[in-house]
Amino acid sequence: MNYRVGSRTDIGRARERNEDSMLVKEPLFAVADGMGGHRGGDVASALVEKIKAVNRAVLDRGAAEGALRGMGTTLTAVLTDGDRAHVAHVGDSRAYLHRDGVLQRLTEDHTLVQRMVREGKITADQAERHPQRSVLTRALGVEEDLPVDELTLDMHPGDRILICSDGLTGMLDEERIGEILESEPDPQGACDRLVEEANGAGGEDNITVILIEAHDGDEGENDKGNTGRTATAAPVADGPTATKEPAAPAGGRAEGARPGRRRRRTILALAVAALVVIAGIVGVRIYLSRQWYVGDSDGKVAIYNGIPAKVLGFELSHVEETTGLPATRAEQLQPWHDLGDGITAGSLEEARSIVDQIERDLGQSAGASG
Repeated sequence: MNYRVGSRTDIGRARERNEDSMLVKEPLFAVADGMGGHRGGDVASALVEKIKAVNRAVLDRGAAEGALRGMGTTLTAVLTDGDRAHVAHVGDSRAYLHRDGVLQRLTEDHTLVQRMVREGKITADQAERHPQRSVLTRALGVEEDLPVDELTLDMHPGDRILICSDGLTGMLDEERIGEILESEPDPQGACDRLVEEANGAGGEDNITVILIEAHDGDEGENDKGNTGRTATAAPVADGPTATKEPAAPAGGRAEGARPGRRRRRTILALAVAALVVIAGIVGVRIYLSRQWYVGDSDGKVAIYNGIPAKVLGFELSHVEETTGLPATRAEQLQPWHDLGDGITAGSLEEARSIVDQIERDLGQSAGASG
């Protein structure tokens, strides 16, 4: 299974800055919506092997530095693995499956009003307008023992997974989102329409969307935008609450809000660090061990195991075999212009065949010039 991807993030109409973050680095895709905290810093050093340790580090940082207390983020992440997609989720960003014209929500909001809906205290319609709809019951960096919802989907050709921040779902209802996805065949075009219509409806928050579309065979391979079986999310565990900053009304600021005080770098580092750990939980290490590509290693053509990407300083690949072939010369040949970005191979044997072909092409080029 191959995937076409569209993505877009937008500040919206009421915010002074974009506090959303997104990661579009196949096979990893994520949307994070920052909350709390009043000054920035690099929390990358908090990254350890398990997500609970990441969460603990964020809590400790907040306790040590009062200005960072309350710092946290929602995070909804998808890892594609052949004909499967793994979803990990914390907070009130969302993931949807669009299949055969039907839009199905895959995640459950970790919010106070969603808990109230589940307990029968309010209706779903009342929740959409409730004054406490921004109060989270679960977010990274808020509670010590952080549950993470996980699910795995079997993907069919034509399936689409939409990941979005609440800046989209707060402006457009699910019926309208489904109509846009149904009417827009191009993933990037669908993302653009979603953002434009959310802004047209008021744009009260930052808006971020990623649309991942499954295709059989080679169709859609590596065609990205600019930037399962029916499944239900794990039940929500009650816990501490945290409030996301309310959107400022047009022409003014929401009372009590402090726009511009949070630092996107902290939230982005936190979100991406968490993504790496969550991805490990849902099988990224297994996935990476099956991926191969040919690339440039210190000026020489080399075979890599993994994918040609780096997340927060962490390489998602390692050199498996090196050669003495000059990478710079190889990139000058028309078939190998993309060597610096990595040329994907289906197996180690295929990667070796690519290297053999590069060697032959280099030999022919040298003979022609001589």
